[in-house]
Amino acid sequence: MSDEEHHFESKADAGASKTYPQQAGTIRKNGYIVIKNRPCKVVEVSTSKTGKHGHAKCHFVGIDIFNAKKLEDIVPSSHNCDVPHVTRTDYQLIDISEDGFVSLLTENGNTKDDLRLPTDETLLAQIKDGFAEGKDLVVTVMSAMGEEQICALKDIGPK
Repeated sequence: MSDEEHHFESKADAGASKTYPQQAGTIRKNGYIVIKNRPCKVVEVSTSKTGKHGHAKCHFVGIDIFNAKKLEDIVPSSHNCDVPHVTRTDYQLIDISEDGFVSLLTENGNTKDDLRLPTDETLLAQIKDGFAEGKDLVVTVMSAMGEEQICALKDIGPK
């Protein structure tokens, strides 16, 4: 046969889907939806009546949960839409590096060092100021579709 060695490097996760299907007519305001391959929070839903050609249509207006861009989509209400699995996790802030990455303490005692500081100016200022003052800070990290971003901050008192 062949005396070559084969090395397979897996870069995938455990095969869990990043989204799940949900009927368009059942998606409500403040829910989540995937528009143009971006996870979005639904801020407006309007439904049109069934026309000459059948389906009632849902018009979704969503705000991208990571970059705050406004996206719109129109889907027949009987069709399925992708809904992202959105999770929020709290981590304790340990350190902020020079290049804008944060070091976070996970629940099992490991560190998570692959997250950047948020782009939101007010949240960024709160994190930097609180850290400079030596406060114990807990950041909330929102993750969806393989992306993660710090979305909230809690002050749990001085160190």
